[in-house]
Amino acid sequence: MSTTLGRPVRLIQHASHRRLLTTSSTITTTAPVDAIIVPAARDAAGLSAAVALAEELDAILVVLCSREAQAAQVKAVWRNRARVWAADVGPNNVLPRFRTTMVLRDTLFQRRPDTPVKRNLGLALTHMTGWERVLFLDDDIDGVEPDALCQAAGLLDRHEVVGLRNAGFPDNSVVCHANRETGHEQDAFIGGGAMLFRGSRAATAFFPAIYNEDWFFLLNGDRLAGCAAHGEFAQREFDPYADPRRAAQEEFGDCLAEGIFALLDAGRPIAEAGPDYWRGFLDSRAALIDRILTDLTASDVPRARRARIADALGAAGYSLREIEPALCVRYLAAWRYDREIWRRFTTGLPHDLTTRAALAYLGLRPA
Repeated sequence: MSTTLGRPVRLIQHASHRRLLTTSSTITTTAPVDAIIVPAARDAAGLSAAVALAEELDAILVVLCSREAQAAQVKAVWRNRARVWAADVGPNNVLPRFRTTMVLRDTLFQRRPDTPVKRNLGLALTHMTGWERVLFLDDDIDGVEPDALCQAAGLLDRHEVVGLRNAGFPDNSVVCHANRETGHEQDAFIGGGAMLFRGSRAATAFFPAIYNEDWFFLLNGDRLAGCAAHGEFAQREFDPYADPRRAAQEEFGDCLAEGIFALLDAGRPIAEAGPDYWRGFLDSRAALIDRILTDLTASDVPRARRARIADALGAAGYSLREIEPALCVRYLAAWRYDREIWRRFTTGLPHDLTTRAALAYLGLRPA
């Protein structure tokens, strides 16, 4: 426990951050969804849920493709369904260069997935077209009910972001999956996999290239934006322990996000996260991993699975030992700088464009 301004600051990771969200059991208004943006990395056939949802809502569907997803294939499979726009996303685009990316470049913590790039392109597209209510939807999500989604869209009159609750396989970090698997409470927060946002937010927040990038999108400076939860989705199952490198690459972003949200849980501003705070929080994270490993040996998890979990936790622990409090402070300073860079970038974008024209401006050629 350390103190800031004479008051104690908790230095432990919390099992849940649900208290930060507004939950609405009574819905008085509904609203249409203007567009659904899918950062796709899987085969076009896996877009059936997104296509059906777009048709039901009469919403524009924008599929931003890379890896196994190809724009030409998306159009070939779904050209007679919904209003589908698909474009391939390459390394060269008009997005600004972020200082947060440079801080992690050529380090153990550099992130390779391009999902943040696709989501930032989606934000820029939203800003240029003037869409008012937009859904980010990953390509491994099912079970979104159109009526519940329109209810959630109605909440955007009072909230900047409305996330859907995950009723399927938990979308947690490897460490958090292992924590749950050894019998401890472990919740999952709202995230970019199924998240509605108000169009105006596209000019004020962005997705950095870090694990838990969607948690950073939820922040307004030192505080959390107005966020609510309504509706459900189902995350398709995946094996979090298939490759220990997954845990290693997640660790910096998981530590940073969990440390920030522990402060928010306590009603504290992010500005209180100085070197002393991070030194204590990183120590508590190490203790968490050690506790999970201890509990794992006494658990009824099958032996082969226990070994894979232990390997993944070992990789996370290795990464954790490489994280210095000064890096956490430097990264947050870069993130604040990048927020202003993003604001300036969006201020210079044209307005009231068609979807085709906006895609073209961003260097994206629709199939």
